[in-house]
Amino acid sequence: MSSEQEIQPVIGVIGGSGLYDIDGLENKEWRRVETPWGEPSDELLFGTFEGVQCVFLPRHGRGHPIPPSRLNFRANIDALKRAGVTDILSLSAVGSLKEELPPGHFVLVDQFIDRSFAREKSFFDTGCVAHVGMADPVSARV
Repeated sequence: MSSEQEIQPVIGVIGGSGLYDIDGLENKEWRRVETPWGEPSDELLFGTFEGVQCVFLPRHGRGHPIPPSRLNFRANIDALKRAGVTDILSLSAVGSLKEELPPGHFVLVDQFIDRSFAREKSFFDTGCVAHVGMADPVSARV
């Protein structure tokens, strides 16, 4: 058995605009998680969904008080890691330029282009040089 099969996954869910809770999540408990990168967008919601441990983070905070340009992505990801999350599902409400993908469709990406510019993009600051491959940014397991 491989080490990947032995690990019980903990699924992190990052909710986009309007998603502030997960229906069907049992044993819910909101907990604050501190990070060296500052405050995450909100407390994390711990629970189980059909027997799988889950940790939920509303990307913009409950009630959407944080605009996209002010999100602390490093704190959000670090908080999920500190909570034991092994895999992340990030949900977003976005548009499409393809007529065959009208509103209301659910799409899974396997690649993306990061066109964000006005935010910190790395966990590696002075004193540590590291390169993270982005050739396959989406886990085959997920």
